[in-house]
Amino acid sequence: MKKAYVFPGQGAQFVGMGKDLYDNVPEAKELFEKANEILGFSITNIMFNGTPEELKQTKVTQPAIFLHSVILAKALGADFKPDVVAGHSLGEFSALVSAGALSFENGLRLVSQRALAMQKACEKEPSTMAAILALGDKVVEDVCSSIKGIVVPANYNCPGQLVISGSVEAVNEACEKLKEAGAKRALILPVGGAFHSPLMEPARQELAEAIEKAEFSAPICPIYQNVDAKPYTDPAKIKANLMAQLTSPVRWTQTVNNMIADGVDSYMELGPGSVLCGLVRKVDKTMNCENKSSL
Repeated sequence: MKKAYVFPGQGAQFVGMGKDLYDNVPEAKELFEKANEILGFSITNIMFNGTPEELKQTKVTQPAIFLHSVILAKALGADFKPDVVAGHSLGEFSALVSAGALSFENGLRLVSQRALAMQKACEKEPSTMAAILALGDKVVEDVCSSIKGIVVPANYNCPGQLVISGSVEAVNEACEKLKEAGAKRALILPVGGAFHSPLMEPARQELAEAIEKAEFSAPICPIYQNVDAKPYTDPAKIKANLMAQLTSPVRWTQTVNNMIADGVDSYMELGPGSVLCGLVRKVDKTMNCENKSSL
């Protein structure tokens, strides 16, 4: 019997996240203050007292969710005992730092660079994402590949929920075709751009350089990575998979299935919200998943 710790991605943020940790755990307060210093602005002020709009900016959201997740893992101390870890998109960085593959400082710098690079890529071309509900993955893949513009499967979240990503025009066309093919809903998401698609290539190149220079160690346990849903402990392979992540789909359904096949039967989601627990249960309703957003 194994326990997986899983870490959420962008979209789980809320105003006030992490404040109880800051107020009650001296080590957490120290890490939050260190983050303000590294980032060059008071992210804690936005996290604790900002507006949802301020918190929703990619350059703020990604470091904020990372900080909440990682500081929570560190605050658990000896109680943080994963057999395996995994993270959804941005959450992969939280998982790597929590499992000791990356230092807190290096992880935060990479997440900040990732957010800024993605923001820049989003501004280059109008792009978006859409959630496709109640349709088989193969149908979605076939429709996407039949469209001339750029539109690809981006997040395999759980059976019957696949997010597509690409140029605005191509995503809109795909949504119409997918509704005709029987999708219950094809819902354009309120995101800044086409994450996990070829349109993120400029961001991938920028981030790959930073990842290449960063020092990685072997994690304390295997990490199941987004690009192929398989477990890794080799720092060189972890780096290569992380470099490919921005332009590749997040294979979350496959990740959960692989973890279950490898003996994982209990999950703990660390960070804001409980999105991943919901997805885990949709993959297999017998799984036990608990969310922890405070101590």
